[in-house]
Amino acid sequence: MAVKRGLSGASIHKNSGGGSPFPLAILILLALLVPSLFFFGRGLHTTDRGDLSTGPSKKNVDWRERLALQHFKSLFTKEVIDVITTSTSDMGPLSLDIFKKNNLSASWKFIGAETSVVDTSEPNQAATVVGQDISKGKKKNSSDDYARFIVKPADLARRQLREKRREKRASELVRQDKEAIVKLENAAIEHSKSVDSAVLGRYSIWRRENENENSDSTVRLMRDQIIMARVYLSIAKMKNKVDLYQQLQVRLKESQQSLGEITADSNLHHSAPARVKAIGQVLSKAREQLYDCKLVTGKLRAILQSADENVRSLKKQSTFLSQLAAKTIPNAIHCFSMRLTIEYYLLPPEKRKFPRSENLEDPNLFHYALFSDNVLAASVVVNSAVTNSKDSSKHVFHLVTDKLNFGAMNMWFLLNPPGKATIHVENVDEFKWLNSSYCPVLRQLESAAMKEYYFKAGHPTKLSSSASNLKYRNPKYLSMLNHLRFYLPQVYPKLNKILFLDDDIVVQKDLTGLWSVDLHGKVNGAVETCGESFHRFDKYLNFTNPHIARNFDPNACGWAYGMNIFDLKEWKRRDITGIYHKWQNMNEDRVLWKLGTLPPGLITFYGLTHPLEKSWHVLGLGYSPTIDRSEIENAAVIHYNGNMKPWLELAMTKYRSYWIKYIKYDHPYLRTCKLSE
Repeated sequence: MAVKRGLSGASIHKNSGGGSPFPLAILILLALLVPSLFFFGRGLHTTDRGDLSTGPSKKNVDWRERLALQHFKSLFTKEVIDVITTSTSDMGPLSLDIFKKNNLSASWKFIGAETSVVDTSEPNQAATVVGQDISKGKKKNSSDDYARFIVKPADLARRQLREKRREKRASELVRQDKEAIVKLENAAIEHSKSVDSAVLGRYSIWRRENENENSDSTVRLMRDQIIMARVYLSIAKMKNKVDLYQQLQVRLKESQQSLGEITADSNLHHSAPARVKAIGQVLSKAREQLYDCKLVTGKLRAILQSADENVRSLKKQSTFLSQLAAKTIPNAIHCFSMRLTIEYYLLPPEKRKFPRSENLEDPNLFHYALFSDNVLAASVVVNSAVTNSKDSSKHVFHLVTDKLNFGAMNMWFLLNPPGKATIHVENVDEFKWLNSSYCPVLRQLESAAMKEYYFKAGHPTKLSSSASNLKYRNPKYLSMLNHLRFYLPQVYPKLNKILFLDDDIVVQKDLTGLWSVDLHGKVNGAVETCGESFHRFDKYLNFTNPHIARNFDPNACGWAYGMNIFDLKEWKRRDITGIYHKWQNMNEDRVLWKLGTLPPGLITFYGLTHPLEKSWHVLGLGYSPTIDRSEIENAAVIHYNGNMKPWLELAMTKYRSYWIKYIKYDHPYLRTCKLSE
């Protein structure tokens, strides 16, 4: 055994000392691989410029890379060698496009920032920095950097699954949103069908706040905060919370200044959100310290009652102002009248007369009565009647105005004669028989009580607080031009029939057919205005008074002034003016009806009115926006009764065209006074 062991040791010694080539080959291979792996690592991973030490020259780098690539050919596949060779040529960076071109496996996924190149022209700098900007200012382990470039197939599958779920959820949300929009549109259509056309005429239901439930939410929030601040301000004062009271007062003032008269969020100042937040914090503090359900409820109720009283007061003021605007002559029309008046009184007396004066008392012609102090309105009535008449030479227009407009009315028709029609203008102030001893209205108007009722000279503040209907308090009702309609036989004693017209009407057809209407022994031919419970006698008369209740039916149908055919022979036979005087004397204290001419007209002609076809006279163009166009166009006369007269800015645009087409806006007097369409 010893001999054998010795032989073995000798053998080993012989082999080791004999210079076997295998260990030497391993050492040479390792010596070559180590620098090759070092340069290969430099080519794949980037380092910060500050961490790069000054390297060898470009010539040495190229020599080492070629040496490393010679030994790699036996260790890596041709695909990897091509990638390495391409990405290191010309010292360029490793590009992701290279991997795409070489069709690497789909399991390779590269993530990271864009590649960057270091300028090789600068001395003492690394030749290139390859890869992506994964970390900034910190060195990373090469194995961690390499792991960032690769995503496992399982991770990729999960990521794709998440993307699909997100896309599916997004499509569901889009579908739900479209369904919600369709539902809202259908609901809006159904709602619009249920809206009364009368309501649509007065205001639009598609206002801005209805477009979006959350529109102008900041404005509404500020209003709510102001209300609650006022409540807590009162409670804080009551409980002697001085500091909180002062804070609330300051924030309340800020919010009120920011809000002002603003109604839309878009008009708010940029500081509004900060003020909303500030007052909200103070209100939260106030609620913690002062909240008492009973007290807060009482304060809110008091605010509501005060607001309700203010609304009622403003409504009355608005009614009064609208009535005032309706009865006021615009400056342009006043200018027009004054210029005509000046021109009239510059004319010599012989040129102030109208032709065909012999027709004024001819009962065989068609006579019209028109009482007005508005020259422009009267011109439209006459012009429209003559334009639509079959034979204007048979029409006679009797105009009565006041002393102020007498010259202007004459001058206009002298300058603009209405075809072959006859014109006659009179001054109501020259009717000497129309005095207080004969006319009850004139006598009543001279009383102190009536003057106080009309003008409120001693109590100007009561105007807005009175509960009576303000439209009957307008001083225009003092004018005898309104009451002259009850004295037609006295003004035109030789006529048998006459057609009474208001100055706010337009004639659209020939009216001669009215003279042949059989009134069946009645005095007044008029269009009735009652519809269901509207415009019946109980609307105009005080049926709590025994005289009214005993003599009239509260459900009797009312009728309209504005276009009335009167049988003057029957009028005189029945003493209609005497009936009017009787009831006017009984109403000296306004206990039977309020002021105006329609209530005494209903009483005076009660049982003596013949109803005409409605197409003769269509009313409501001065207040109702829902009159059918075909009804207007088929009417013989259209009436702008109401506050929205066609010569005012209050007029409804949709009806104004029927009126303005009978005005010559190119007339020099109209242009001078800036009267235009």
